Amino acid sequence: MKSPAALLRKIPPAVLLSAVIFSAAVLPPLVGNYWSQVLGDIGIYMMLGIGLNVVVGFAGLLDLGYVAFFGIGAYGYALMASPQFGMHVPFWLMLPVCVALAAAGGALLGVPVLRLRGDYLAIVTLGFGEIIRVILNNLDPLTNGPRGLLRIDPPFLGATPINNPQRWYYLILAGVLLAAFTADRLNNSRIGRAWIAMREDQDAAAVMGIDILKYKLLAFTIGASFAGAGGAIFAARQGAIFPENFSLMVSINVLCLIIIGGMGSIPGVILGAIVLIGLPEVLRGTEQYRMLSFGALLVIMMIFRPSGLLPASRRRPAAAAPREPE
Repeated sequence: MKSPAALLRKIPPAVLLSAVIFSAAVLPPLVGNYWSQVLGDIGIYMMLGIGLNVVVGFAGLLDLGYVAFFGIGAYGYALMASPQFGMHVPFWLMLPVCVALAAAGGALLGVPVLRLRGDYLAIVTLGFGEIIRVILNNLDPLTNGPRGLLRIDPPFLGATPINNPQRWYYLILAGVLLAAFTADRLNNSRIGRAWIAMREDQDAAAVMGIDILKYKLLAFTIGASFAGAGGAIFAARQGAIFPENFSLMVSINVLCLIIIGGMGSIPGVILGAIVLIGLPEVLRGTEQYRMLSFGALLVIMMIFRPSGLLPASRRRPAAAAPREPE
């Protein structure tokens, strides 16, 4: 029996992409406001997953503090578009600022961890994510502490406010398409090939002349910028944000959707977000068995598809190869 990835590869990419975009574009009128809201949630996680995939999937750097950049982007917009300081800067002006702030945060994290790898890198990034959450929770004069920031301005397209789930869905869909296109271009560039070489064998890549420190810093900075955009969109859509919105579980969920979908695979990340974020809503009818069913699915996935639903073609041979005994 052929895998889903093998079946999909038989369809011409242009046809498949057109069908997916068309299907996504006609969904909101068919499913109504509630499911448009859920699809918007899935879309935000897709943006986060595509960004973390740059760090984990392309460059092979385990980042458990990714939620920190999500929070930086969200608070960056909320502070400038809420009554907290009486400023109401338009969303479209703040969006690139939030992306830049999150990218600066990525560089700030990248510098001290440049020489780390594996478990040590995971611990340091985990600590960074918690530091940002604690700062958001305790810096009352700036962030309003646990009370959060309320009445955040929605964006406008001309004179039309984006203030209902269906309008938000289309804005988030545009963000996902842009993020996927950017990540795909990066993956097929010289930078992407350097990341993949670094991921497969960092020492061999260094011997071949690849500047490991430079490409690690690039991966953290670029990956963080995706989270900054997602954070600004999240804050504007919710209208109110609180420090608990940026807990460690967000990083864990984003990492899980990459693992389920397939590390290094952009279609895999998108499918992983649909499964991981959308499935709990589909199973809401079973209520008390929802999390049990969800956990069982994760276990089955790890047993039968450990490389993910749609693994990246460049990783498949390595993933399929038998592991040497330690």
